[in-house]
Formats: sequence, C-alpha cells, structure tokens
Amino acid sequence: MKAIVLNQNTYKLELKDVENPIISHTDVLIKIKAVSINHHELWTLKEKALKSDSNIILGSDGSGIIMKVGTNVNDLKEGDEVIINPSLNWGSNDKVQGKDYEILGFPKQGTFAEYIAINQQYVYHKPKHLSFQEAAVIPLAGLTAYRALFHRGEFEDTNKVLVTGIGGGVALFVLKFAIAVGAEVSVTSGSDQKVLKAIALGAKEGSNYKDHNWSAKLLENAKGFDVIVDSAAGENFKSLTELANPGARIALFGRTTGNIQNLSPSMIFWKQLSIHGTTMGTREEFKTMINFISSKNIRPVIDSIYSIENISLAFEKMAKGEQFGKIVLNFETSNNISE
Repeated sequence: MKAIVLNQNTYKLELKDVENPIISHTDVLIKIKAVSINHHELWTLKEKALKSDSNIILGSDGSGIIMKVGTNVNDLKEGDEVIINPSLNWGSNDKVQGKDYEILGFPKQGTFAEYIAINQQYVYHKPKHLSFQEAAVIPLAGLTAYRALFHRGEFEDTNKVLVTGIGGGVALFVLKFAIAVGAEVSVTSGSDQKVLKAIALGAKEGSNYKDHNWSAKLLENAKGFDVIVDSAAGENFKSLTELANPGARIALFGRTTGNIQNLSPSMIFWKQLSIHGTTMGTREEFKTMINFISSKNIRPVIDSIYSIENISLAFEKMAKGEQFGKIVLNFETSNNISE
C-alpha cells in the first residue's frame, strides 16, 4: 500500500510503498478515504524526537470504509463508512489520561496510509450528513474542542464564550459547538480577515490581538466572558484573566505563543477563576461529540484539500498559520490542490 512515511534522518515525509497492515480478531481494516493534518504532527516534524526501527506512519485523523473485520468484532461490518478516534488507552480516570495513553500516529501506526488496522473500540460510524473529507477533520480537533468547551470549560446556558486564535481547527469547532447550543461567542485572531470570516459563521464579534487595545475593546463590548478556550498561552494569557467574569473557566489546550507570563495571583483568586488544562478526551466524550455533530447537523470548516503527493505543501501552509479551517489530504485523487 501507499503510505506517507517519516524519514528519520531528514525528518521529512515521503510517499512510499509499505506492507499492508494485518488485523487481529478485534481489529477492523479500514481503507482510508481522507485524512487531515494537525499541529500534533507539525510539532513532531519540528522537534525531531521520534525514532523507530520500522517505518513511522504519522496521522491521527481519518475517515474511510471498512474492508475487513476481525472474528470478534461486533457492531461493525464490511462496507461501513467510519471515522477513527485517535485518543488511545485513556485509562480509568475521566479527569486525566493514564500512563499508557497515546495519540494515534506513534507508536501506533497512523492514518497517513491507504489502509489502517485498528481496534474496533476506536472506530465509529461516520455522521451521515458529512462527506469523507468533512468527517476526516473531526477526530482530534473535534474531540479536543468538545472536552474543552463542555467538560473542562463547564459551559452552561447563557454563558458568554471567548475563543482565541480563530482559524485553527479546534477553535473553529469550539465556535461551531458553542453557536449550536445558542451561546454568544466572541473571537480573537491576528488577522482581521479571519475575524470577519468567524463573524460570518455566527460569532458576535472579534478582535485582532495585534492591536494594542484588543482586550479593552472586547471587554467594553462583551462585558466579560464565562468560558474562554485558548490555544496560545504566552504573554496575552494575562489579558484573558482580565476578560474573564468572576467564576469563569479558562480551558487551555495549546502553547503556540510560548510560556504564560506575568499573571496576577490576586486577579485569579479574587475572581475565583478556574484555569483548566485539557488534552484530547475520553472514548465517551468522542461518542457524545459524534452524536452532537449529527444531531445539530454541524459541518466542519475545511480550508483546503491536497493530494497525498503534496503533503509537504500542506504542512508548509499550516506552519505559516495561513489556514482558516482544517487542511485535508485526499487519498482518492492525486496531483490536485483545492483551496
């Protein structure tokens, strides 16, 4: 089969022929139709930390069709259209992942291949209203967003929500999810164009964090936020505590602008703020998230679709932060770029 393999000398991705995966009695074999890329893989390429005696096939997100099922597989059959939950071996504590936790893509071979064998417990029927390309972008970003907003963010009716860094996959899912339950949502971005696109999707307003008065503008207009979902951290995190209403929750899932600086302890304890770290989510959260997307008829935002031959171009675009929505790799076509 064709697979996108990490060259462990150059840390570049190469399209190669590799052996087809073999399924166990509890696995299903999935023919991949589409995958999407994440900062999770981008950090892998930048940090150059992975080593293995065999091929490393990255990729956490994917959708496809079941081609074969193991003898002990229940509730799934050949021909089913499915998506994959990349949150593996969470453990018994819903509050935090266990010591054996991993994200699909290493050491478990990932989705950047024509076929993948994976345990049935991580395979779910694709929402019927979505294409394979739309479904492929859900798993990592959708799960992260769902847990951040509803569980770690403890969203309640009438809460006002702030989503930072709009344009990224998780941020856009938070926006979509919050709007679906009737929330008033504001956004931030370093691009005025991305703010306008978010407003077109249903955000009430937005602010460009490159402007010196961005937080004052948001505070004046929104009068504070009850749930803030942030992927950046960095020096602007301090402003988020100032924008937070008393008793607010801040859910943090990323570090794109570096370490948090100059927090005021009195701001945190006097407002009784809760700052919650969050990463991925449980199997139950994934199942609930899929049902939520189906029941609310939510469609994810896709920025562009690349052929597998052009995966380097896809990651270059992500590295520049140019995308608004998820970037897809289509395993059904070749030599095409759609933006």
